[in-house]
Amino acid sequence: MSLLPRARVEALLRHLWYDAHPGMPLRALRSALAPLALLTGVVARRRRARVRALPSPRLPVVVVGNFVAGGTGKTPLVAAIVGALAARGLRAGIVASGYGAQRSEARLVRPGDDPAQAGDEAVMLAQATGVPVAAGRRRADAVALLCATHPELDVVVCDDGLQHAALARSVELAVFDERGIGNGRLLPAGPLRAPLAQATTMDALLLNGDASAPLTHPRQFRFRIEPLRFVAVAGSAAPIAAREFAAFVAGRPVAAIAGTGAPQRFADTLRALGLAARCVAPGDHVALQPHELAAQPEPVVVMTTKDAVKCSAWADPRCWALEVRAVPQPEFIDWLTETIRGLPPA
Repeated sequence: MSLLPRARVEALLRHLWYDAHPGMPLRALRSALAPLALLTGVVARRRRARVRALPSPRLPVVVVGNFVAGGTGKTPLVAAIVGALAARGLRAGIVASGYGAQRSEARLVRPGDDPAQAGDEAVMLAQATGVPVAAGRRRADAVALLCATHPELDVVVCDDGLQHAALARSVELAVFDERGIGNGRLLPAGPLRAPLAQATTMDALLLNGDASAPLTHPRQFRFRIEPLRFVAVAGSAAPIAAREFAAFVAGRPVAAIAGTGAPQRFADTLRALGLAARCVAPGDHVALQPHELAAQPEPVVVMTTKDAVKCSAWADPRCWALEVRAVPQPEFIDWLTETIRGLPPA
C-alpha cells in the first residue's frame, strides 16, 4: 500500500527536522520555511504571555505536553500519572483535546464512544484508565464540564495543552523523547512548537527512556514505556504477553500499523520483541479505512492501541493491538503528589 498524502508530508518533515545532514533540497526547503518559523515564534511568545496572566484554576490542573510536534509518549504517561495519583489517594480526571473528532464542543468521553466523534486519544484514555474523561477543542470548557459533572475530583490531568492560551493550569510538565529537539528550529522549519527557552519555565521536564535533556532544568525526571501484551482487536482470542508474541507469530509475515506521530518508535519496539514487521504509517491520528486494512496481505497485523480504537469496528481476526504502560520514576510521583497537595486553594 502506498503512503497517504498526509503520511508523505509527515515523512518529509521528519527528514527535514531530524536528519543530521539533510541534502540540498531539504536545506532549501528549510530556508523557504524560515519566515513562517519566525511567525510561529511571535505567536508562541504572545500565547505564553496570555498563559502567564491567567488566574489559578479552582481545581489543580496538571498539563502534560510537548515542545516538539509528534508523539513523545505523553498519553501513556498521563494514564500512568492518573493511576499513581489514585494510589496516593488523589482522585483524578483527564482532559484531552479530542483531536481529529468531528465534534469540537466540550463533552464527556466514555470507553465505548466512537473515536470519530470523541477523538482517538480521548477514547483510548477512557478505556485504559477508567477515570472520568472530557474532551473539547477549548480545553478550558472541557475542564469546566469535567469539574461540574464530577465534583469529587481532586485534580485534572490534561493530555497536551501547554500552548493552549485559554487553559489555566497549576503544574506544567514538558515531555521529551529520544528525538530531542531535532534541528532546533520552530515549526514548520523545525519541530518546535514554541521557543525552547520557554521550557525553562516548566515545573519539570519528563524524559522518555534514554532521552537527553534539551536544556538545563532543576527538575528532570525519567519514565520508560513498557510493552505489556497483545490484545485481539476483533474476536475473543486470549491476550498474549508481549514477549511471547513472536513465538505465536512463528515466522509468519507481519504488518505493523502505526498512525502516530513517531511510527519508528513502534517499529523499534516490535523489533526488540523479535518481530520483523512491514511498517505502515498512514499519518498521525489517521485511521486505515476498511478496504485499506483488508488490502494488507500479511496474515498477522499488529497496531498501536491508538490505531485499534479507530478501526475496531472493521478489524478482522488478524489484528492485534500492543498495550503498553508508562513507568515514571517514583521520585517524580512523590514530587508531583507533594506539589498538588501543597497548592493553595484558588
